[in-house]
Amino acid sequence: MANDTNPDIIYTKVDEAPELASASFLPIIRKFAAAADVSVGTKDISLAGRILATFPEALTDAQKVSDDLAELGKLVKQPQANVIKLPNISASVPQLVAAVRELQSQGYDIPDYPDAPATDAERAVRAKYDTIKGSAVNPVLREGNSDRRAAAPVKKFAQNNPHRMGEWTAGSKTRVASMAEGDFFSNEVSATLDKAATAKIVLESAAGETVLKEAVSYPEGTVVDATYMSAKALDTFLASEIEKTKQEGTLFSLHMKATMMKVSDPIIFGHAVKEWLKPVFEAYGEELKAAGVNPASGMGDLLERVKDKPEIMAAIEEVREKRPPMYMVNSDKGITNLHVPSDVIIDASMPALIRDGGKGWGPDNQQHDTNCVIPDSSYAPVYDETIRFFKAHGKLDPATAGTVQNIGLMAQKAEEYGSHPTTFEIPEDGTVKMVLEDGTVLHKHAVEAGDIWRSASARKAPIEDWVHLAIERQKATGYRAIFWLDGTRAHDAELIAYVKPILQAKGVADKFEIMAPRHATRASLETITKGENTIAITGNVLRDYLTDLFPILELATSAKMLSIVKLMNGGGLFETGAGGSAPKHVQQLQEQNHLRWDSLGEFCALGESLKFLADAQGNARAKVLGEAAEAATQGILDNDRSPSRKVGEPDNRDSHYWFARYWAEALAAQSDDAALAEHFGPVAKALAEKETQILSELAEAQGAPADIGGYYHPDPDKLTAVMRPSTTLNAIIG
Repeated sequence: MANDTNPDIIYTKVDEAPELASASFLPIIRKFAAAADVSVGTKDISLAGRILATFPEALTDAQKVSDDLAELGKLVKQPQANVIKLPNISASVPQLVAAVRELQSQGYDIPDYPDAPATDAERAVRAKYDTIKGSAVNPVLREGNSDRRAAAPVKKFAQNNPHRMGEWTAGSKTRVASMAEGDFFSNEVSATLDKAATAKIVLESAAGETVLKEAVSYPEGTVVDATYMSAKALDTFLASEIEKTKQEGTLFSLHMKATMMKVSDPIIFGHAVKEWLKPVFEAYGEELKAAGVNPASGMGDLLERVKDKPEIMAAIEEVREKRPPMYMVNSDKGITNLHVPSDVIIDASMPALIRDGGKGWGPDNQQHDTNCVIPDSSYAPVYDETIRFFKAHGKLDPATAGTVQNIGLMAQKAEEYGSHPTTFEIPEDGTVKMVLEDGTVLHKHAVEAGDIWRSASARKAPIEDWVHLAIERQKATGYRAIFWLDGTRAHDAELIAYVKPILQAKGVADKFEIMAPRHATRASLETITKGENTIAITGNVLRDYLTDLFPILELATSAKMLSIVKLMNGGGLFETGAGGSAPKHVQQLQEQNHLRWDSLGEFCALGESLKFLADAQGNARAKVLGEAAEAATQGILDNDRSPSRKVGEPDNRDSHYWFARYWAEALAAQSDDAALAEHFGPVAKALAEKETQILSELAEAQGAPADIGGYYHPDPDKLTAVMRPSTTLNAIIG
């Protein structure tokens, strides 16, 4: 057993709904784990925790916190690593600003986020905050590739209890719109380095040479890409699609990932806001600028800044009346698709729309066909082909559908999700070059002011590990296995040059297919429609998109996915499924003291983590504990003990009681470890005998508003009081 400073399992402290759930579930985990000599510690990777760790000089000694993300980043490179990672916020600027304000209100003297830094000091503060924005956590922790799939009991339950699917018709006007030219896909170039190299990124213009990035180092065998999106082409495309949407009589919607793609996508989002309100910006540009308006922060921020300017508000209303109706995030509250960049995340928004028969919610609080605008065409064909398939064949039947598993390349900041430090909004016309230390120009592009240029890379070791992981998974399942790679795309062609020789050397080339994403989408949908199974072997972004798309179609949610990261140095990272961190769930808890977050992902990850620990440390008791946790997960599903969405009905805390009970009963009934059976017999008995009292105490807690002392940085004592309201259950668990 490890000690408290070096625990056997790390359970991450995160944000929003999963962190609220942890206040209830983590004491149960620790109670049970201790009986098997397993210690469970925590590391804080929440947005608030990361902000505080970034500004120690602004805090008192009592307020200072350790840099847990940096510590975890080191741990995941160790063979003993065993981390259960819950979803955390990939912060947009509005979320970051809100978290800063909340921390300041709690007495933390941290600096404001400088929206338009004007001094060296402000630029230094901005640079620090920029390290926290977007997907700052996942690239640090994901030192391995991804194995994501629906756990067998979860898939079985979904087939036996199929969720509602919206009806598709051949006449649906819903479609996907993406750029035909001038986007990242069409401008991409790629090369594989035959030796280790360092590159600098420069912009050559009429004003001379500007160094955009001093030095980026790559090991031998790295695939290095470069591309750009034309700002003019983007604006032309957006203007055209707004007009087409109006003519077609559908909703206008934008689908992006401004959280993970924290540099490029907020800029693109800002272009959409500006194009939507083009007449307003043309008439009042200087006044908007003076008010601190940044289109990349969204219409919500813009409206707040001009609410006391009746002329501008009237001009906005005039434009709104001339535009097509917009896809709404919350019709009741008037929150549009363009309000906040982090509100509409493509890998959640597109599957939900597809599951609902291609319908999105409009400002009239009714569902309508929708124009799904996805500017870059790199991955848009996946959604386009899915929509075309369902128009032709009708909705998927979850009761008979097979499953799509995923093996994803993501280790060591692979591909676009690692491009943040090498993404730039071009300040003036010129040529961007990636120049190696020997003077070789690796890549170059002629660009114009406002264009978005980026470079991404994928290293040799993660690529090879990814292919070997795919071979292992295909061998274990016998499923149809498809590499989602497009030979006509520059980056994918370099990956194919890695994939084919490995498959041939292993003698398994006949077990795998290689298809462009559009064709792979159709092949996968045809496969699961027949009730058969397939493995999608994809790059980093498609890993993210597909492990929402297919689970939402198959299971109604992606939060119940089993997500295992086999760390390249031998450890294990067990993610608790996709699906974000559910801000609406937090709002419901605060208003009604009801948390509908489903911890099934945590249950699945816990069982895998304990079994991994048993193998790694030779701890037989941990294996018994892990197998019993799997039995408890099955019990939750079989007996329908997952949370309800409505106040007054069972919520997340009820599901934790049932999980603890089923876990204790499974441990008491097993015959592999008599001491554990003896230990948990009384626990199981007490939980069963006190059922009525415990459930009554949990039910009584609901209804009134709940004070947790903060949204981004809750008060620990208040949070515990809210999430552990049953004194009877607490007495049994401790």
